[in-house]
Amino acid sequence: MTESRSIEGIRAGDQGSHRFRWMFGRHDLSTGDFPLIMGIVNVTPDSFSDGGQFVVVDHAVAHALKLADEGADILDIGGESTRPGSAAVSVEDELSRVIAVIQTLRSQTTKLISIDTTKSEVARQALAAGADIVNDISGLTFDPKMVDVCANSDCGVVCMHIQGTPQTMQADPHYVDVVAEVRTHLERRVEALVEAGISKCRIVIDPGIGFGKTAQHNVELLSNVAQLRSIGCPVLIGHSRKRFLAKVLGRPVEERVFGTIGVSIAVAAQHADLIRVHDVAATRDALLAWQTIRRGVNG
Repeated sequence: MTESRSIEGIRAGDQGSHRFRWMFGRHDLSTGDFPLIMGIVNVTPDSFSDGGQFVVVDHAVAHALKLADEGADILDIGGESTRPGSAAVSVEDELSRVIAVIQTLRSQTTKLISIDTTKSEVARQALAAGADIVNDISGLTFDPKMVDVCANSDCGVVCMHIQGTPQTMQADPHYVDVVAEVRTHLERRVEALVEAGISKCRIVIDPGIGFGKTAQHNVELLSNVAQLRSIGCPVLIGHSRKRFLAKVLGRPVEERVFGTIGVSIAVAAQHADLIRVHDVAATRDALLAWQTIRRGVNG
């Protein structure tokens, strides 16, 4: 084994029994043995971790291309902060932030591009500009036209669970059994999307870490990835630098990289299919080292 061994080599060598096929457009991706990495590109002035850093188109594109070089499989472009208590932005403002970034990226990279939005018009124009995936924190519920936009496209779809809205979700999140309730909600959303014409093979589910959950709720969900995967769709985990890590680590947002990596390995060990992170290079290296040792031990 050499130090230059690639993630692709590791993936090609994995012959596990936990795979899903995520199929949309011209893409047919095998998931479940080694997580696909979704790199976060927030084109916003007020995101909780990196707000304001990439609001200029050239800066956002340069950052996205850097994440691609570091090993991101998907570049997730977002033009509206959904941190707890964040203010909504207009369709026009969101479009002005993301469309030029997507168009420029599409001309410079073959990496998958995701649009992180709850608005159907933003999703429609982003797909026309070259995006491949719609990543909707509302599970395609906030905008009644979003389901039709996705059904009439051949895009990939990420369907997330949220309790409340970004403005209200952390006021008093409550569950009797958070894993069972989130699982049931996502299962019903998948059924509704399939009935609306979105093939199940196009859908990824996301338990919505930090979206209407306490720190304990998040830990319970992160400890039970298998229950979510039993729905029959790939599972995306978006935990990067989030507030629950302050409870676990006692550290501010700028000091949560190592905690984020620890969670990434923990969910990868449960066959999480995708992970959404800010720190792609660090996450990639940690996962590659973990997977190499795991395969060596398991033969």
